[in-house]
Amino acid sequence: MASKSAQKAARASAKRRERGRSIRSQVKTYIDIAEKLIAEGDTKAAQSAVATAVSALDKAASKKILHSSNASRHKSRLLKKLNKAPAKPKAEAIPKAESEAKAEPKTKAKSKAKAKSKSKAEPKAEKTE
Repeated sequence: MASKSAQKAARASAKRRERGRSIRSQVKTYIDIAEKLIAEGDTKAAQSAVATAVSALDKAASKKILHSSNASRHKSRLLKKLNKAPAKPKAEAIPKAESEAKAEPKTKAKSKAKAKSKSKAEPKAEKTE
């Protein structure tokens, strides 16, 4: 049988673990939300989500739920992702006309170019006659 002090320490540890579990879970959720917004390219929403996540990490570190180095590492990685993120994903940045032209096979593009050059040449021939 364990001593009374060991039993008391076990009870205290269980209480701390229960209190810390919800806070740790909430911190992870804030980090996930921020990373998803960064990946989507929504910079304004991502900035506010990162600020919320950083605040939660600082609170968890101050309550000794997370080690201060662990919180600092997560904050650093999150801010690095935010700073590297483009304003919008590259797929949306390309205009539709350019993306459709790139999607066409080269043979069709060549035949369209020939058709355009022929149609331009025919009206000129009519004018000279």
